[in-house]
Amino acid sequence: MTDALFLTSDDVTGLAPPAAYVDAVREGYRQRGEGAPAEPRTTLSRTDPEGMLTTYVAVLPETGAMGGYTYASGFGAEDAWFVTPLFDADTGEPLALIDGASMNPFKTGAAGAVAVDALAREDAEALGVIGTGPQARGQLATTATVRGLSAVRVYSPTPEHREDFAAEFDDRLEADVTAVSSSTDAVAGADVVITATTASDPVVDGDDLDPGTHVTAMGQYDPDNRELDTTTIERATYVPDLRARVTQDAGSFLAALEAGVVTEDDVHAELGAVVAGNEPGRTSDDEITVFDSGGTGIETTAAAYMLYERAREEGIGTTVSIAPASEALTGRQ
Repeated sequence: MTDALFLTSDDVTGLAPPAAYVDAVREGYRQRGEGAPAEPRTTLSRTDPEGMLTTYVAVLPETGAMGGYTYASGFGAEDAWFVTPLFDADTGEPLALIDGASMNPFKTGAAGAVAVDALAREDAEALGVIGTGPQARGQLATTATVRGLSAVRVYSPTPEHREDFAAEFDDRLEADVTAVSSSTDAVAGADVVITATTASDPVVDGDDLDPGTHVTAMGQYDPDNRELDTTTIERATYVPDLRARVTQDAGSFLAALEAGVVTEDDVHAELGAVVAGNEPGRTSDDEITVFDSGGTGIETTAAAYMLYERAREEGIGTTVSIAPASEALTGRQ
């Protein structure tokens, strides 16, 4: 039998600061850039009751961990549950089972922050955020660790949401965080733009982007939905988390591809290749860059192992015993 660590949502909450997520996820993407295996999400859906079961995985050999997410959303309960299994990449033994909802905005935000660090101008300090939900919180909290932000403009179509979000982060960050009344106002003059929405149609007009802007789009991973318009994709150096998902569920790129303004050759490189130094990132101060983040096992496994190590050091969590197949797979009852 092997004892694996079980971490509840309460165990995970507050266990690591945003910067720790960013450091772990940056290392995960570096390994991906050196050839670590990772695959795009697999989603199975049903219509009655409506819901989906999703999974994605990665192996990080240098970290010594492998795992990912399995989550269910919708169905009769109209909610979501995230489960993160973590395995030892050398022995294959289970290390941990983590209630994965609490870490989700931070591990996803960390992927966005790694992209900002790799692709945004070094002097970037003005940030526009479109969206005010949990994912937007995670994106802003992590991005603030990689650039010295001086001004953040936040837009949501719901005035109360954007005002509350701005007040929350104006207290938390050194930057001046203000709510604005349109996405155009959020984008105007921004060095970095983050979209974290559930919109099915574009929330960014590519003509509004100043030269040199970096855009992280993380709110959509559906071939029929997109946060960025075709002009943004056409103008930008386009960097996805995984190249294999570009023609699978990267709706913004697929729409630009269908419109004929780009080809698959216009995918510059995966983020991991840029982080590893195997492909260039930004090459000029006037270049517009886009990171298309759909969620992968890379940031999930990297963040999960970081949390696992911290929990062990602090004596947090309980254990569950898991029998190896050599003992339990007998065919006997």
